[in-house]
Formats: sequence, structure tokens, C-alpha cells
Amino acid sequence: MGEDSWTVPDGSNLLDALNAAGKSVPFSCRAGSCQVCLVRCVQGQPLDARPDALDPARRLQGWRLACQCTVNEDLYVKTFSPTHEGQSAHVVEADWLAGQVLRLRLMPERPLRYQAGQHLSLWGAGGIARPYSLASLPGADPWLEFHLDCSRCGAFCDLARSLRTGDSLSLGQPFAGALHYDPQWQERPLLLLAAGTGLAPLWGVLREALRQGHAGPIRLLHFCRGVSYLQGPLQMLVERHGNLTVELIASEQARARIQTLETASRQEVVLICGAEAFVGDCAKRLFMTGVPRGQVFSDSFLSQSAGT
Repeated sequence: MGEDSWTVPDGSNLLDALNAAGKSVPFSCRAGSCQVCLVRCVQGQPLDARPDALDPARRLQGWRLACQCTVNEDLYVKTFSPTHEGQSAHVVEADWLAGQVLRLRLMPERPLRYQAGQHLSLWGAGGIARPYSLASLPGADPWLEFHLDCSRCGAFCDLARSLRTGDSLSLGQPFAGALHYDPQWQERPLLLLAAGTGLAPLWGVLREALRQGHAGPIRLLHFCRGVSYLQGPLQMLVERHGNLTVELIASEQARARIQTLETASRQEVVLICGAEAFVGDCAKRLFMTGVPRGQVFSDSFLSQSAGT
């Protein structure tokens, strides 16, 4: 921000105050989930509605999510710089799956530590940024893989359509949502429910479970438009692993199929990813069938907005 200074009313939202002053802080969710509105508080402390949204180490460094902060005293704030706080990555592959899904594979300039199912923010030219789930499997895939639904307009998708091999993007730091694989689940049934590119993090989690020799049955249901964009790779996994079954559900049949969801047992662990309404409908149905809330893990897509 340099030495710019200005006055805002007490109680102003920090994200709004920065953007109103032309600082162009990106955002997607305004709920503390996407983590693209990172700022570092060098002096002063705003009121933070979601202190648990960032890991303790980052908070100690002064990082805050601007969308969750209220200005209540003088602040000296630095906005996130993908050039200095992130790292560069170049495109090694950008191909289209089932027409509208861009499979983007990036090679970071140095190894990136992450776990299956995590997210990170991708930054393009002009400060355009958006969080995406990692579909790659650490230790198995040499690249970082992302599945971008480009069927709708959006600032980052518009940029992504033009990416070619060798182009550069900047990466934020990986952060954890709810989706993951716990080795303690090894004997338990798993139910994976994905809508559209909600399959991306579950593709990583599924392969992590299989890599760790998951012994219980695994059911994956992919709710998709037309065909699943990973239909071939999924079929190959089914042929290799006798405990895995995959069901593909067309979008027009989604509501009816959700209403027939049943748990395999009271021990089943459920992972859900997709649009917010889809996640909510699936979770509600499963709670009604007796699945304990502590056994349901979900991440919801963020809606496109002008801040993306």
C-alpha cells in the first residue's frame, strides 16, 4: 500500500475500505473460506470475526482475512503480493475434458507441500485470483492439478481459457477445508458425493485412500452434466480395486437420486463437494437416514462474483 492513508468510519469492513480506496483486494466468498483477501496487519489490530479461519502461524505473522475484519482503530496494512508472498508456477498442460472442464496442470518453481483435498488460490495478471481445489495427489503426481468449470463467465475462467503451455501463474499457500482422508477410516465404508468439478478434491482424496490400502467399501457418486469428465480414469480405478464402485447421475436426475441416498452402515464416513445447495441437500438427506454429523465432511463451491 505504500504510504497511502485515509480515514474510514469506525466499524467499516476492512475489505470494503481497501477496495473503495482502489487497492483491488480480490475476494470470492466474503465468508472467510476462499482466503484470497489476505492482508497483513503491520500495526494495529482490527476486530476479527473469524480468528479460527487462518492457522495460528499465519495469524502470528499478522495475516488476516480482510472480509472478516472490522476497522476499530488506526491500521497499517499491507495487501498480499503473489510475487513476494506466493510462488510462481508454469503451465505444463491445459486440456479440455467433456467440453467445458479445463484440466490445468502447473509445475511450481519449488516443491509445494500439501495434502489431498486441500485448496489454494491461483493468481493471474492484474490481481485476478480465485481459490481452487487440488485434484492432484502429493508424492504421486509431479504437477499440481486443477479442474476448472469454464461453462460460465468469470474473470479467472476468462483468463484461464487463454492459458497455454509455458504461461505463468502465481500460487497462494495451500489451506485445508473439510475434505481429507484419515488413515483411521481404513476399515470403514466411505461415501463420496460430488457434483460437477466438486469431483476434483474427491479425486485426490479417493486416490489417497486407495494408495493407503483402504480396506472398507468405497462408493463414489458423481452428479454431472452429460458424461463425467473423468469417466475413463474412474473406470480404470474400478477395474483395479474391487472395493470401489462408481455411479454416474445425470443432472436432471440429481434431486430424485439424492432423495434415495442411504447409508451403508452407521460407521460410514461421507465426503461431499459441490455447489452449496447440492451439499446442503445431500447432508440433510444423510442426517435423516441416521448418519452422525461428525461423520459428514463437506466443502461447498463459491459462487462467481465481481471480485473473482
